[in-house]
Amino acid sequence: MNAHWTAPWLLAALVATWGATTMAFAQTTYRGYEAPPYTVEARDGPVELRDYAPFTVAEVTVSGRRGPAIQTGFRILAGYIFGRNQTPAGASEKIAMTVPVTQAKAEEGWVIRFMMPAGKRLDALPAPENAAVRLTRTAPERMIVMRFSGRATTRALTEQAERLAAYARANDLEITGAPRFMFYDDPFTLPWRRRNEVGLVLAD
Repeated sequence: MNAHWTAPWLLAALVATWGATTMAFAQTTYRGYEAPPYTVEARDGPVELRDYAPFTVAEVTVSGRRGPAIQTGFRILAGYIFGRNQTPAGASEKIAMTVPVTQAKAEEGWVIRFMMPAGKRLDALPAPENAAVRLTRTAPERMIVMRFSGRATTRALTEQAERLAAYARANDLEITGAPRFMFYDDPFTLPWRRRNEVGLVLAD
């Protein structure tokens, strides 16, 4: 364990008090793009404990290797927000891009998600032309998240996920589901300026 993780008891103590207070969620942005609403409850070195409010997503599941899967998923979801959809009036509608693009492993493959802007209610979103696109509302979540820069290669993501999982085990934090990878920058951003994150959802 790295020496700068100096308060391993802190997150475990906060987990024990989950639900004791009502969180005030703030809508966040990154480089001008809307991001999911969350509150940072604590920081321990490179790890943040975050509470996420529910938000609406468009998602698609793609089988195969991680790299090609996220490229395919991104292309399908980009098509949806750029107009491959239909409103009740029969027109198409462009939807603002948000961050991050997220990716997580599921039994059926890789689930790739775009968050929908806060002003877009689930029942008011245009219907996707591509039947693979699902529109859904997330549940409130509590996560530990670690941020890192550089190229988001499969090896780098695996190493960061293992590091965060080790932190969870060392602090007796029970996690549920697969690691969630979050990408905030486009491929043209210089690697050392990129914001990548790996998150683990904490069990209730």
